[in-house]
Amino acid sequence: MGFFGGKDWNIVAVLFEKAELYRVNGNRGKGGEAVTMRDNVKNFPRTIYWAVFDQKRAFLEGAPGPGAGIVPAAVLKQLIRDLPTNATVQSILATLEAGKELKLSKGMEWNGYPLPESLRQKS
Repeated sequence: MGFFGGKDWNIVAVLFEKAELYRVNGNRGKGGEAVTMRDNVKNFPRTIYWAVFDQKRAFLEGAPGPGAGIVPAAVLKQLIRDLPTNATVQSILATLEAGKELKLSKGMEWNGYPLPESLRQKS
């Protein structure tokens, strides 16, 4: 929150595209628009995990989304642990914080994607 309680958030969502590729979407929103963005991301069917950061990259809130059940539990756990330091997430946050873009989307570079056998075990 800002000095007078105003919101200036960076909302990040990790979306399921396919087993070996998740997409990181980032949006910068202020005030009521930030709350609307967060709520939309929280409820989007392919959202594996969503998080809200302030402009100094402090984590404010986050949780698994409706798409979390698509991935194995161990992968979700690692994703939550790795998210704040993930290079793709950090790159998106840096761009949003600098005001270069208000929204951005990139394929997630990550070593935690599930192995094919763990996907078969989930079924």
